[in-house]
Amino acid sequence: MSIKAVLFDLDGTLLDTAKDFYAIVQTMRAERQLPPLVHEERFRQQVSRGALAMVAYAFNLNMENPQLEPLRDEFLAHYEIRFAEFTKPFTGVLEQLNFLDQVGIRWGVATNKPLRFAAPLMKALGLSARCAVLLCPDHVEKSKPAPDMLLAASKQLAFHPRQIIYVGDDQRDIEAGRAAGMRTIAVRYGYNQAGDNPDNWGADAVINNISELRFLLEI
Repeated sequence: MSIKAVLFDLDGTLLDTAKDFYAIVQTMRAERQLPPLVHEERFRQQVSRGALAMVAYAFNLNMENPQLEPLRDEFLAHYEIRFAEFTKPFTGVLEQLNFLDQVGIRWGVATNKPLRFAAPLMKALGLSARCAVLLCPDHVEKSKPAPDMLLAASKQLAFHPRQIIYVGDDQRDIEAGRAAGMRTIAVRYGYNQAGDNPDNWGADAVINNISELRFLLEI
């Protein structure tokens, strides 16, 4: 089957959102008279794990600490206001989206980011009108790595899953794509944690740069 659509994960695949998260935890630390967080690269590795993991790293807390949930709620309250100060598409993303538009391949987003953050962010970056589908945890019973979100996207697009490629920067993305029966591409440039190796995730292809996507549309 020829490829009719490409779905992307959001944070770490389509958009580089880490600097906004990093700026927020720096603000939170400053408000508590704590020194600035160092090692931004190590912080970036937490992004795909979600808000709790980012806050736990920023305040050196284990995941069972009762302080975590209030800190996460404060973090998300900041993010609801400051969601697009530094966020931008990764290098080559806009060119690839333009290419997909030009050749008539529809594209969309399937992300574990809640809709209340994902939708305004896509709009702020001028991507909403071009995006064929935006699927978030709000729309399904189970988030990735369950295939629910991708199957819902396939239904909305009215394409068979084998006609869709899913692109992501986390093993959960590839697991979800495979479980949905889609072809999958893993990217190396995202928010991989130390020790992660996208070559071991079982993706149909692994790319270093999103610009390589166009050459893989017939995989």
